[in-house]
Amino acid sequence: MTQAVGAPARVSLRRPLVPVGRLFAFGLEVLRAMFQRPFQWRELSDQAWFVTRVSLLPAMAITIPFGAVLSLQIGSLFRQLGATSFTGAAAVTGIVQQAAPVATVVIVAGAAGTAVAADLGSRKIREELDALEVLGISPLQRLVVPRVIAMAVVAVLLNGVATAVGTGGAYAFNVMVQGGSPGAYVHAFTALAQLPDLWVGELKALVFGLIAGIVAAYQGINAKGGPQGVGDGVNQSVVVSFVLLFVANLLITAVYFQIVPPKGL
Repeated sequence: MTQAVGAPARVSLRRPLVPVGRLFAFGLEVLRAMFQRPFQWRELSDQAWFVTRVSLLPAMAITIPFGAVLSLQIGSLFRQLGATSFTGAAAVTGIVQQAAPVATVVIVAGAAGTAVAADLGSRKIREELDALEVLGISPLQRLVVPRVIAMAVVAVLLNGVATAVGTGGAYAFNVMVQGGSPGAYVHAFTALAQLPDLWVGELKALVFGLIAGIVAAYQGINAKGGPQGVGDGVNQSVVVSFVLLFVANLLITAVYFQIVPPKGL
């Protein structure tokens, strides 16, 4: 009797882990397919342009408020501590390490990721993916890999743009609104910020882009139940992507601070 009761309990506990395992296995298959030939360069080019077109302006628009909010909060705190000249150092470090990569890939996952999930999901319910397999063409290599790589590459490039725009927005807000000194703000750039901060920001954008692309493709390819199933897959791709992005951000940041100690004033 004890075994009969315990078995359903173990099954119910393991059930939520099944989608996680399938997503992880799908991600490994995508990473392996990236190095197989032939590579779909035309599809990669088209998808990269699409991701850039739908993500560039929103990423720039969302990074400016991020920089302004950081500058406002840090400037108010440092003014109370009598360290107003270091506002630029703290604001730039926060933008480069955290705000720009997160804001960029949130837009990429929300705008481009939903489009990828909807596109692949529509192809799935129209049985186009099954037709490709019948013709001996791998849907993973033909459709998924170019989209995942496009999202990762564009995320890295957009992160550089978002970092510049966010830093400029924080500078303008601090100088024009808070009455800070332009020279002190610029001079403080190197007080806390260092070159590895920029590299870890780009690394975050790359990893975040890969995660968002894999999740979107997974939800699209596994869509079921007609148009409603496609819509559910799109919604799930956004939620799962955001959760994984913030978990990955925490892990990368923790490892980075262990490898590269923060720069002292």
